[in-house]
Amino acid sequence: MSLLISIHEYEIKPGVNYKDFENAVKEADEKGLFKLPGLKEYHFVKGIRGRRKDKYAAIWIYESKEAWEELWGPADNPKNKEEYPANWRKWEDEVLAPFLRREPDKITFTSYQKVDL
Repeated sequence: MSLLISIHEYEIKPGVNYKDFENAVKEADEKGLFKLPGLKEYHFVKGIRGRRKDKYAAIWIYESKEAWEELWGPADNPKNKEEYPANWRKWEDEVLAPFLRREPDKITFTSYQKVDL
C-alpha cells in the first residue's frame, strides 16, 4: 500500500497576527485534534519562495489511500462534514475557521498517492 499525501493550502485573513495562527495550531496539536486513524504524520509549513511565499500549508501523510478513504470517503464521493471525526470538526470549526479567508472545507487542497518506484 502506498502513502497518501494531502496538501492543504491556507489563506489567512488580512490583519491576522501570524504568531496567533501558529500558536493556535500548536495548541490544537497539544490537544490531540490531529490524532486520526491512519494519519502517520503531518507538518505545518510556511512558504519561503515562489507563488506561496509567506503563506501556510499543511502536509498530511496517511498510511494508505484506504486509510484516507475510511476517514474522508472516496475521491468521487467524499463524506459530509457531519461524518468527519469529532476532533477534526473541532479543528476546522473552532481553531482554523477564525483565521481563514474562507470556510475550511472550501480551501484549496490536493491529495496525492505516492508512486512506488
